[in-house]
Amino acid sequence: MKRFTCGELAELLTAYLEDALDQPSRDGVREHLAGCEGCERYLGQFRATIRALGDQPPEKLSAGVRDRLMSAFRQHRHP
Repeated sequence: MKRFTCGELAELLTAYLEDALDQPSRDGVREHLAGCEGCERYLGQFRATIRALGDQPPEKLSAGVRDRLMSAFRQHRHP
């Protein structure tokens, strides 16, 4: 099973949510999430953002919404 740092996990979240990781990587992500409250919270925020935006493509978002989202992702600090 692969082990990931918080930074590595953040880079893999989209692939994890899209079920695009191999099994050892998925297992490694799950293990990390089980032991890292900060990353579990980040995943929850990521899922909430996806639910809020639905299937709307980024180019359909208003410039203000897009800017606020990008700012929030840039400012996120891992534990």
